[in-house]
Amino acid sequence: MRDAVLAVLTADSTLMTVLTGGFHSAVEISRQTTPEAFDADKELLPCGLLKLGTDIPTGPFPDSSQSALMTYFYQRAGYDVIDVALARVYTLLHELHVGNGIWQILWSNHVRDAEDDALGCAMAMSTYNVFRLQP
Repeated sequence: MRDAVLAVLTADSTLMTVLTGGFHSAVEISRQTTPEAFDADKELLPCGLLKLGTDIPTGPFPDSSQSALMTYFYQRAGYDVIDVALARVYTLLHELHVGNGIWQILWSNHVRDAEDDALGCAMAMSTYNVFRLQP
């Protein structure tokens, strides 16, 4: 599931134009794990991070589930790029059917105007619910 969703996000030229630091699937955004998210001066570029959350059993089949999918957005200061990226990812993911066994992805919520203390930057996050069959 992670690879299918990440492929949708990174294939979108509109999104990748604003997220010059890319969209990543990693534990965190850092100079060690995602060096592409930083410029030559080691300053953070606008970027995104995809993480998977908890799987919850839910009908209609014994092996169907609801999974949390979180998208995080970062930029050094301000929220102008984050706001554009948040809206674009919503357009790309909400009501999407992608990958093997995924019935539907539905938007759940946004957390706007937050800060990431470790990176010292602006941040936002969106959560989506993924309805699928367990592998």
